[in-house]
Amino acid sequence: MTTSLFARRRRLLELGLAALFGSAVTGLPLLSGSGGALAIREAQAKSEWDNPYFPFEQLGRVLAWVENEYVDPVERKRLVEGAIKGMVAELDPHSSYLPAEDYGIFQADTEGHFGGIGVEVDFGDEYITIIAPIEGSPAALGGILPGDRILAIDNQSVRGRNAADLVRLMRGEPNTKVLLTVRRKAQEKLLYFKLTRQIINVASVASKSLKGGVGYLRIKTFQNGTHSELLEQIKKLREAAQGDLTGVILDMRNNPGGLVNEATAIADEFLSGGVIFTTRRRGQIIDDLRANGGGALRRGPVVVLVNEYSASAAELVSGALQDNKRATIVGAPTFGKGSVQSIVDLPGGAGLRLTTLRYYTPSGRPIQAQGVKPDILVGGASAALGYGVLKEENLEGYLPPVEGGRAPVASPPQAPDAPKPELESKSEEELDLGMSRDVPADPETGADEALKIGYRVVTGRYERAAVTPAK
Repeated sequence: MTTSLFARRRRLLELGLAALFGSAVTGLPLLSGSGGALAIREAQAKSEWDNPYFPFEQLGRVLAWVENEYVDPVERKRLVEGAIKGMVAELDPHSSYLPAEDYGIFQADTEGHFGGIGVEVDFGDEYITIIAPIEGSPAALGGILPGDRILAIDNQSVRGRNAADLVRLMRGEPNTKVLLTVRRKAQEKLLYFKLTRQIINVASVASKSLKGGVGYLRIKTFQNGTHSELLEQIKKLREAAQGDLTGVILDMRNNPGGLVNEATAIADEFLSGGVIFTTRRRGQIIDDLRANGGGALRRGPVVVLVNEYSASAAELVSGALQDNKRATIVGAPTFGKGSVQSIVDLPGGAGLRLTTLRYYTPSGRPIQAQGVKPDILVGGASAALGYGVLKEENLEGYLPPVEGGRAPVASPPQAPDAPKPELESKSEEELDLGMSRDVPADPETGADEALKIGYRVVTGRYERAAVTPAK
């Protein structure tokens, strides 16, 4: 390499850094090598990384070399966004950088309306796992079940595609068709579902009056307005009961979580006081959130139904009511997502979804990678469907639990009258991780074992003395 060529390339580096940081950068290390090859120094001294400016200089060097020396021209926006995505991806499964087009999708989700098929999913390298179909959505009505694995969308393999591309494939204009190729573990052959996209206006709360003045409340997700929806449904239930409710069953099975502020407001409705949850960052208590008292459901027996796919904000509410001895938790151990993501608006319409807190139950139990253990264990239907249960700890790069003051709770007792469901005994329409799509006014007449046991608990007819500890 001639001296003039070397000097020109060195100047290109300085210009690239100047474009990135707004001023010329000097003192770049000389790069040399035989045969014109550029050799990066094998190791940087620790003192360089201690210099707060060094990481930015290093990033600038790489950016300048790629922009000026890569075999084909590359757009700077693509390079910078790729670097940001890689940086955030190193953290945990729930932190992500959202370019403007992806951020719009995310905001539509939290607002509760968008065009698509209506599924909560986990994106993997090989397939998309259905966490839960949204009730009443094309996916739910078309027979998609929790635990199903989508292998292709409109005959396009999902392997190796990023989450934003896959979301765009599933969503589209209302009344257009989308074909899903699905593997269901309990069946050998691939399944094909042709669904019609619709505007998904997610009503997050449903209710039903049960026999004996018991109110049934189902929270499907926590989105903008969920707390207000809950208050409306409570009002309807009280009107139907012509007075106060004799008890409440709060069903949060298959609830993937959502907005923490909505979940906090709902937990507050059940409490007369006490801590709702504690948040910690880097070992320090950041907030110790307490109930205001005077909630609409602060009196009367309460049962909370959960399962393997109750996650995040649903676990926060469950843990708060359990530790305050305000509710009996019935069902299967929950998913174990005990982290909080903060959303940051960035210039240019992009967004950053960053894990900033771990949250803990009032007694200091970590939810992260441990979940909430029910007081009465009723076998989840995922075992009956032949699926291994997807948990937070199965996600690549998950955050480990950090104890907050109390040892994990021992395994709960197994309900003696909760037989293991058999796949052959139920149709696809009835199988929804053990949940009944239609809640009977008298749960004793239905096939939903967790609901049946919860109803017995809330009406004072469940015999705890008959419970045999789980092995």
